[in-house]
Amino acid sequence: MIENFKKIYRSFRTKFRFFWSVNWIKTYYFNYKMFPNAIAKKLPVYIYGKIKLSSIKGKVIIDAPISKAMIGFGQTFEFPSTSKGTSELSLNGTLVFKGSVQIGKDVSILIAKDAYFEMGHFSCLGSSGLVVCKNKIVLKEYVRVGFQVQFIDTTIHQLIDMATNKKLPLSAPIFLDSYNWIGNRTTIMKNTKTPINCIVASNSLLNKDYTNFGKNVLIGGIPAKLIKENISRDWEGEQENLERRLIIK
Repeated sequence: MIENFKKIYRSFRTKFRFFWSVNWIKTYYFNYKMFPNAIAKKLPVYIYGKIKLSSIKGKVIIDAPISKAMIGFGQTFEFPSTSKGTSELSLNGTLVFKGSVQIGKDVSILIAKDAYFEMGHFSCLGSSGLVVCKNKIVLKEYVRVGFQVQFIDTTIHQLIDMATNKKLPLSAPIFLDSYNWIGNRTTIMKNTKTPINCIVASNSLLNKDYTNFGKNVLIGGIPAKLIKENISRDWEGEQENLERRLIIK
């Protein structure tokens, strides 16, 4: 009897905490602003906590079967569970989701006009991350990104080659292939391209094409270099845990 009561209480407490973790006003506003009514009423995007929507003039495309809360902004799925309330979204280009996606707490995302940012199924952005997309950034499926990671596909300010007096390109695409695990505090710059099943060590700098290293590799450093071959995160072993943390029912 007591055990049944405890189970009921725990279930109620979990649902109560979840209900109050969702920013319902911005959740409804975002969905009905960005999607047709038929999609919006399913509430595919949940917004948690405080977020500044500095611009949502761009487009959001969900290229996957639609389900409730399949995309979470400000979602708690890792430590720390607290928030500083600094999340911001400036969307003037195109944001594409290829499935269920997690965006952690205090993440700031800027997608410029005509720019393109894509997140694949089961990809995530860890807490206190930054995305500055002026060109194109693609994260394929199962790209799991740690906290305080930066994606910046532009130098922002114009650079000049003093030997030739030519202006250097301001921006270039970033492409992370499937099953990548990005360590915390890593900076990923324009021209970065990673292979499938790539692990990036914490506090690294990526700024070129690493696909010539082949798959199942560990890279890292400033700038990143090959550290170890024939290594992989245990994706199959973690599948159940990833699904449990991601799917909201």
